[in-house]
Amino acid sequence: MILVSSCLAGLKVRYNGTHSLDNKIQKLLIENRAITVCPELLGGFSTPREPAEIIGGDGEDVLNGNAKVVEKSGRDVTELYIKGAYLTLKKAQEVCATIIVLKEYSPSCGSSMIYNGEFKEKKMVGNGVTTALLKRNGLRVISEENFTDFLDEII
Repeated sequence: MILVSSCLAGLKVRYNGTHSLDNKIQKLLIENRAITVCPELLGGFSTPREPAEIIGGDGEDVLNGNAKVVEKSGRDVTELYIKGAYLTLKKAQEVCATIIVLKEYSPSCGSSMIYNGEFKEKKMVGNGVTTALLKRNGLRVISEENFTDFLDEII
């Protein structure tokens, strides 16, 4: 089974109430070959919500207690991101996910790049909190940006 970010399947769950529909991912969902997940909603957020970025590192640093996730207004939402990450891990394990496709740049889901914590749309190398936890547990996480590289393997 493939686990995919809900926003990539066309669900309007992003922080600003939009989606990031990827037609190939939506097709997998229609064919019952994928299940959606949104770590931020699992963590207790609603849609829309204030944008958040990781301050002081990446998802690994958050899990290690050396960085935090903060909303643009300054509210520390680290615990909600960690909660969402653990609930996503649980779901991935329950459905025996073989590949997890998550939204790049997200403080939860980024799998190679995230925003740098300055709220100026600058990106840096790093994993989001959920991706870091999933990878720590031996799960395979890719982004929608390199998803097509794995289509032959999935199909």
